Amino acid sequence: MKYPKMHRIRQVIEAPEVENLEETISQELESLLLESKIKPGARIAVTAGSRGINHIDRILKRIIDFLKQHEAKPFLVPAMGSHGDGSAEGQLDVLKSLNITEETMGVPIHSSMEVVEIGKSSFDFPVLVDKLAAESDGIVVVNRIKPHTEFEGPIESGLMKMMAIGLGKHKGCVEVHKQAGNYGYLKVIPEIGQIILDKLPILFGVGIVENIYDETAKIKAVSPDRFFEEEAELLIEAKRLMAKIPFDHLDVLIIDEIGKNISGTGLDTNVIGRIMVYGEKEPELPQINRIVVLDMTEESHGNAVGIGLSDYISDRLYTKINRSAVAKNAIAANTPEKGRIPISLPTDRETVEAALNTIGAIKSEDARIVHIKNTLELKEMHISNALLPETTAKTNLVILEEIGPIPFDNLENIERVVVN
Repeated sequence: MKYPKMHRIRQVIEAPEVENLEETISQELESLLLESKIKPGARIAVTAGSRGINHIDRILKRIIDFLKQHEAKPFLVPAMGSHGDGSAEGQLDVLKSLNITEETMGVPIHSSMEVVEIGKSSFDFPVLVDKLAAESDGIVVVNRIKPHTEFEGPIESGLMKMMAIGLGKHKGCVEVHKQAGNYGYLKVIPEIGQIILDKLPILFGVGIVENIYDETAKIKAVSPDRFFEEEAELLIEAKRLMAKIPFDHLDVLIIDEIGKNISGTGLDTNVIGRIMVYGEKEPELPQINRIVVLDMTEESHGNAVGIGLSDYISDRLYTKINRSAVAKNAIAANTPEKGRIPISLPTDRETVEAALNTIGAIKSEDARIVHIKNTLELKEMHISNALLPETTAKTNLVILEEIGPIPFDNLENIERVVVN
């Protein structure tokens, strides 16, 4: 097969960054005037999610230290729905991979899948939350604010989702996704979030926005009565700064790795233009004919959910799949499509060639190809010759070097994209 010449390019996009993270967090928390709300000895639950949020260990540690300074007794609760194979031990392992342990945080981590019902939704489904968090004297909700991978609205993935799905553990996550399948996330997540705000002692939230380079662009402490308004504003900022593939039409997208630390669906649906959720409209752009995925991050612990969004995978990735973890996550999220396993081929070369052979009446050397590390790190990527005219016409794209034909090593593995 003839391969097109590939070129390494860089996106140049506005990327504000918080210069002094700990100092900024302290200033934000002090602005909430919490002295009268934090009682000495109060047991405060702080949510710890499974996302690959940059500096999340530092962010949580500063929040914990702040609570300690006010004589509270904080502890961490894994708030990640069904992630970590839907088990207390698995969720501890996920946190450990993010450098979140009792030793690094200096507080206990209480991991349990036990939930309690605190009310019912308007659709007559139970609202379930982590029992230990519900029994605490206060709860701090921490999460990154970003576009959701399965719907679009003023509230997507952030503080409200962390409460509705993250704190719901496996059982609560299942109940939320059941309702979303019929009534839509746009209605369900804000409603469940509001019930939790009304019923539980939410002390404050911390919303995080990241830039294209995955650095903290903004961090905001939020009082419970401002969750909706502040999250909506932070989401607008997150969308403005979000990294995307700078081309609307591709024949083949090659992705080096997927992972739960990259996106809840393993690969960000906003980047690939595929959602595959019953009742939700598919994005109009980007349009990508074939998607190839070659590997999975260690931090995923075998959970390859989202793999069903691709067309071809390598055997290397296939052998790493923990089918139990995938099944629990996909079923809990009410999206079995994302747990389907695509065609698997022995080598990267065979996998890429299969994709190029199924793009229609287009010569392989003329194919519009983009090769990325993952759907989170999009500062640099490899593109084929066919995309050069569009690249040179965009002021935010810089051509760094010519790579030559798609490079494979002696084991038939493709040369990985390195993001500097």
